[in-house]
Formats: sequence, C-alpha cells, structure tokens
Amino acid sequence: MARMESFPYEDMITGNKCRAVTMMKLKRQNVRTLSLIVCTFTYLLVGAAIFDALESENEVKRRDHLLSEENMLRSRYNITDEDFNFLRRNVERTVSYYAGIQWKFSGAFYFALTVVTAIGYGHSTPQTTGGKIFCMFYALAGIPLCLVMFQSVGERLNIFITYALKQIRKCFKLHNQEVSETHVILVTTQLSSLVLSMGALMFSYYEGWRYLESFYYCFITLTTIGFGDYVALQKGEALQQDVKYVIFSIVFILFGLTVISAEMNLLVLRFLTMNTEDERRDELEAAVAAQNAIHLDGDVITSNGNVHVVSNAQERQTPGTQEYSEIVSVCSCSCYKWRSNREEDEQESKRRGTIFTTSGSKSNTNVHHDDSSEETDSFLQYHSKRNSL
Repeated sequence: MARMESFPYEDMITGNKCRAVTMMKLKRQNVRTLSLIVCTFTYLLVGAAIFDALESENEVKRRDHLLSEENMLRSRYNITDEDFNFLRRNVERTVSYYAGIQWKFSGAFYFALTVVTAIGYGHSTPQTTGGKIFCMFYALAGIPLCLVMFQSVGERLNIFITYALKQIRKCFKLHNQEVSETHVILVTTQLSSLVLSMGALMFSYYEGWRYLESFYYCFITLTTIGFGDYVALQKGEALQQDVKYVIFSIVFILFGLTVISAEMNLLVLRFLTMNTEDERRDELEAAVAAQNAIHLDGDVITSNGNVHVVSNAQERQTPGTQEYSEIVSVCSCSCYKWRSNREEDEQESKRRGTIFTTSGSKSNTNVHHDDSSEETDSFLQYHSKRNSL
C-alpha cells in the first residue's frame, strides 16, 4: 500500500464527490441522448412501415393504370418513343404556366414568401442563372431573419396570452391567479387548431377542394413541409385577377406561422425546462455531497470512494464548532510490523526515521500542534535502543 505525504485532503475528497456526481450527470445525459436517437429511428421505422402499407398498393395500381392509358394513346395515334418523350417533357414544363404569369410582382412576392419561410412548394422555380444565384443568397439571409422574426412575434403572443389569462382569472376572482406554461400551451394549441380550421374552410371555398384536402394543405404549409401537391393561387390566373384572395393567402401564411411558432416555442421551452430541472437537481446533489465530505489532514489513501486512514491523520472539524481547536490523533503503532531479523530492523529503522522526519518537518508549518510527535520520538528511541543491542 503506497504512502502519501500529508497535505489537506478536503479539496481532493470534495473533488472526488463532485466528479462522481458529474459522471452520473454525464451518464444520465448520454442515456437520454441515446434514448432520443433510438426513439427517432424507431419513429422513422414505424412511419415507413405505415406509409408502405397505406401507399404502396395504390401506387402500383396508379402506375399500371397510367401506363395502360399511355400505351393506348401511343398505339392509337402511332406516336414514336422519341415524339412521346418530347411531348411528355413539354407537358411537364408547361404545367406551371397554366396558373398564369408567376413572376410579376404579386407572383414574385408569393414566391419570395415561400422561400424565406422555408415552405418551398416547388410550383415555380427560377430558370435564369442570375435568378438561381440570387435565390441562394436571398434564402441564406432571409431564412434566419424570418425564423428570428417569427420566434420574437411568437414570444410576444405568448406574453399577451399570459396577460389575458391573468386578467380573466382576476375577473372571475379565482383563488389561484398564476398562469403556468401548461395553460398557455393549451391556449396556443386551441388557437392553432382554430387557424387551421378557418383556413381550410376558406381555401376549400376558393380552390374547390374538399375540406380534408384543404386542411391537409394548411397543415403542410404552416409546418413548412411544403410538398407542393396542393398549392393555392394556381387557378384562373388568381395571382393577377383576385387581389383579395392573394392578400388572404399571404396573411394566412404569416399569421399561421406566428401562431405555430408560439406553440413550438412553448414546447421547446418546456423540454428545456425539464433539462434545467435535472441539471439543478444534479447541482444540489453535488452540493450535498460536498457538505457531507470528511475533511482530513494527513496520510489518506482513497479507493472506490472509501477513505482509508494509514497514519498520522486527524479529522478536522468545521470552523466555528467547539471541537475545532481539539485535534484527536488516530495514529496507531499496531499497523507497523516488527521484524526479528537484525538487518531488516536496521532498514526499517532508517526508512521509518526518514518518513517521520519528513512528516515532522511538514507538521511544523501547520497551525495546529500534532500530538503524534511524542509517539514518534518514543518510537525512534525504541528502535535506537533495540538496534544497539
């Protein structure tokens, strides 16, 4: 067993306790991160399996139906493969032009809105080299700006909702007038559902879609998924002819994204608060561990969190207590092994003398008197007499 020089061990023991708590905290965070990764991939696998079961069979049927119609047209009009492929590419390129002019100011504004909000329907895209380059730089600066703006407006909306709930509680003279995050989350959830429902009604009226299709379009738009299978303002040259519908669509996107952002902010804040509570609990555990640590001055060897006193160690009391000035020696000479061989005794005497000389020189600098010095002197005298025999 190795012997250590005597120095204050309170920092070492407290540090060991803090490191232990820190390791537990890191383990907990690692487990949480691993759990999130596993849950995410599990969620993806479950979603893939469900989408496969719902869409795979229908996809095969639609493909067979379209291919049969294609073969019928090619055989009826005797169209070659080259001409048919040319006709197909031409139809695909002219689909967006059936909705009218896309790049006048109203259509360009609608496109810019879909870019900075990261919706990206894909119904119209830049075709010129300058337009593509500008679109990249425009999105690079516009998307962060738009995210910060929606987050700030969402926070203001949450503050307003909190204030309104407090005033309502005051009007009803409720005993508890505090508003929690859960209350605000419920209100924003109801407000988001109302926006989606009203928007679905309006788009169903203007576009002629079924209500489910309109609700689907509103949800895909406000969550910035933006598949592009349903896009508003693409019928009857609505971008140039129906100004009210254009204004409604733009306001719906801006206001809806604000409400959704407010709800998302609260949900993210809720998760962060849970993480902060865990960190605070870990800090309290570390503080309790530091308070319960044993403060020792002397030769101490620690292993597996246990404190083993070897020799010349005293337990130091906390300043301010009555026992602080009293230092009780816990030294015991029974831990030394006496040897019968003369040569071994001489080597042991030299080694013990060197150790106690070093310990004595260090103990002189200590503020408190070491009561074990008398035992050290008697021990050395005994060895000197025994070696002289």
